[in-house]
Amino acid sequence: MHAWITSAGSTGATPLIAVDREHLASACAALGADAAPWCAANGFGGEAGRFLMLPDAGGGVRAVLAGCDRRDPTLALAWLPLRLPEGLYAPDARGIAFDAADLALGWALGAYQFTRYKAPARAPAQLVVAAEDAARVAPLADAITRVRDLINTPTEDMGPAELAGEVRALAERHGAQYREWVGDDLLAANFPAIHAVGRASHRAPRLAELVAGPEGAPHLVLVGKGVCFDTGGLDIKTGDGMRWMKKDMGGAAHAIALAGLVLEAKLPVRLTLLVPAVENAIGGNAYRPGEVILTRAGLSVEVDNTDAEGRLVLCDALAHAGAQAPDLILDFATLTGAARVALGPELPALFCNRDEVADALLAAARDSRDPLWRLPLWRPYLAMLESTVADLANAGASRHAGSITAALFLERFVPERTAWAHLDVYSWNDSDKPGHPRGGEAQGLRAYLEFLRRRYG
Repeated sequence: MHAWITSAGSTGATPLIAVDREHLASACAALGADAAPWCAANGFGGEAGRFLMLPDAGGGVRAVLAGCDRRDPTLALAWLPLRLPEGLYAPDARGIAFDAADLALGWALGAYQFTRYKAPARAPAQLVVAAEDAARVAPLADAITRVRDLINTPTEDMGPAELAGEVRALAERHGAQYREWVGDDLLAANFPAIHAVGRASHRAPRLAELVAGPEGAPHLVLVGKGVCFDTGGLDIKTGDGMRWMKKDMGGAAHAIALAGLVLEAKLPVRLTLLVPAVENAIGGNAYRPGEVILTRAGLSVEVDNTDAEGRLVLCDALAHAGAQAPDLILDFATLTGAARVALGPELPALFCNRDEVADALLAAARDSRDPLWRLPLWRPYLAMLESTVADLANAGASRHAGSITAALFLERFVPERTAWAHLDVYSWNDSDKPGHPRGGEAQGLRAYLEFLRRRYG
């Protein structure tokens, strides 16, 4: 259980009363005749993002009024853990009634601090909830923390070997099978695109695989793009474009965390997790524009742009997944800037080759308040990836529909018989917002877990 969520009991805890402009008057009436004048004297009107401490006769604090936006119960109080003084706070029924598990998850999101290299400025305030609510939230809070920590860790400490090590550790925790192909073993095992992207780095590329669950169960495959740093390769990025490329393994972080949630929930599936882990580096043996790679699927790909590397490492992994005829393939990738231009940083772009799967994912996203937005697999745009020397190119001259053409490229490596969904995630918060601190971020994780519970649970 997270230190900032406790079920120790409310004795000694300060009542925490959630209000907005509409509910402030009733909360004040329940608190006594002095509450409303105190709010007026302090200019507090229940505004979201403001709180007011009510003093007791001895100079202490008898309650805290916390202004919130009740449209999102998860984030309603997520701004408080690092703003309230340290101590215990218990949600109080005199305010807006929120589900305790929602509040606990939001509290965990807002209390997050990345502490691997820097001591935290302070400890978060603690929220008191029932033990069953804390237990309900803990796995998801742990998974989101894992995604954030993995993405926030610089490449020097989160290279291909370390990222694969996360998959190995997950396998060991749950008694799953684990194997990996490293360096030239990728060529021997027919993963040429993964090898091509990662071969210029001093740290060998690899593919990590976890397998768990009975063979007769529905087969679920999770695939995550694990580009631990992306220079752009010989089509080198600008300094600004390269600055935060430690986050280019965000898709792998999502896949690893979701696999952990599936295993923790003991969903009745045969689970395979695939993480192609590479650095897209620059060196004498870096792959070049104009090269043709014969991929695992047997399709030849002309390299139009070495900075369109994510789809290359994914295509071999998707071909490996599809050959196993699974029930469903889900891939996650920080794939295109075009998706951010279209939808901004907070909306992951969903692509799916089955309407019923996409509809179920979107319904789960709405119900869990974890947004996804579907974009089309508009197949006429495949013409933008035509090559004169290969079956297709990994990019093209047009700047139009970049996220769609990337998804269409991936779809070529998924058998038509197989249901597949691709999520183009930003995996990052550019600034601090309630429950979403600056840095690495999990997006769509709650939605996908809810979707998988409904499909298999």
